[in-house]
Amino acid sequence: MKSKGTRPTTIAELRASGYKVLPVREELRKNLIQKMRSDEKLFPDIQGYEESVIPHIQNAILAGQDMVFLGERGQAKTRLMRSLVNLLDAEVPIIAGCEINDNPFKPICRGCLRKIEELGESSVEIAWIPREQRYGEKLATPDTTIADIIGEVDPIKVAEGRYLADELTIHYGLIPRTNRGIFCINELPDLAERIQVGLFNILEERDIQIRGYKIRLPLDVYLVASANPEDYTNRGRIITPLKDRYGAQIRTHYPRTLEDEIAIVEQEHAHFADTDLKVEVPQFMREVIAEITAQARKSAEISQKSGVSVRVSVANYETMNANAVRRAIRLGDKLAVPRVSDLPYLSASTVGKIEVETLEEGKEAQLLDKLCRAAVGHVFQRYFRPQEFEDFVERFNTGQTFEVGETVPASEYVARMNQVGGLTEGVKRLAADGSPGVVASAVEFILEGLHLSKKLNKDRVKGKAVYRG
Repeated sequence: MKSKGTRPTTIAELRASGYKVLPVREELRKNLIQKMRSDEKLFPDIQGYEESVIPHIQNAILAGQDMVFLGERGQAKTRLMRSLVNLLDAEVPIIAGCEINDNPFKPICRGCLRKIEELGESSVEIAWIPREQRYGEKLATPDTTIADIIGEVDPIKVAEGRYLADELTIHYGLIPRTNRGIFCINELPDLAERIQVGLFNILEERDIQIRGYKIRLPLDVYLVASANPEDYTNRGRIITPLKDRYGAQIRTHYPRTLEDEIAIVEQEHAHFADTDLKVEVPQFMREVIAEITAQARKSAEISQKSGVSVRVSVANYETMNANAVRRAIRLGDKLAVPRVSDLPYLSASTVGKIEVETLEEGKEAQLLDKLCRAAVGHVFQRYFRPQEFEDFVERFNTGQTFEVGETVPASEYVARMNQVGGLTEGVKRLAADGSPGVVASAVEFILEGLHLSKKLNKDRVKGKAVYRG
């Protein structure tokens, strides 16, 4: 084929160049195989699906099957669908001006057929469209119509003098306009059943019918959909004939390890470069955020049908960091380090993303406190055994106390830690023997862990916490 600078501009030139137009399924399959052979990561922004979801996606594409992603909210279904566009060629030729991206060698729309018949292949121009223009997406909503998805008669074209029987009076919908590309439907069960019947014909016959027109458009579209299992009973369902026509139903899932959850949080949380304040998050606090979500996914008090999205972890991480920044601004620090005492502020980023089974006054705040305590306790046990701090705890039995709080300066933690003694090795194990802010976070984490292990008592006094024997 000619170089990009002298690439074909007409159908005749394209044919003479030897260019081969592949059906979209063959194109996806070809590029997938090439990426697999070069060991290229197919979905670089997706974490935790390498051994579960992605192999099923590969199989579906290799088999040329349309796909349905089935899973709860926040399981990257939409991102997976949008990432499929990277398996398309960088650009492909279409007949210039065609609404449905017609194949220059096998046009299917009446306008392109007439143009070739009247002008000939040597005069009909082609255009090259990038892969992004070959992707279409629609969120299924109850007000979605056949006209949106497939098409409708355009009254303006009729008013211009065309006969109703003329195929050129049709205004094509989203799927025909994504011909030779990938079309995705988000939350398919929300689509009215009569609209799903229209999709059934596309999947079954690969053609469309509009208002009884005697036309057949053999579309070349790769169809992908997403669905939430909860939708089958609460809001709608996928009609059986349509569900049967999707070649692959692929089950997504939440992160199966804390490491995957943390990796997603690190990738997705908001980043800002507009301040001289630096935020440093100790690893154990990252683990606490991920563990809060893990605890929520096991809680009988939270609706597991609705699921607990990874967005809970991301939003909680952002809120925790924001409160650390707020403290640093108030205290005049240049380094913001989250602490356990920042966790109560996660209510703003948690309660709106979970569905509590029993609605009681104050229930959500109590539940969040329970989740945070369980998370800190679990993470503490990964690092320590409470017996390791017997000498330290014994000092509290003789009247020692330790006051902490989200507004207590880090320097006070360091001074008090040195005064009481017994925490140096624990702080080192947490890799927190650096700046005062990180030391303060580690000290607070150890104190709370010992409290949850029933080694220390804890009193709340004027917005602060006092640990005692």
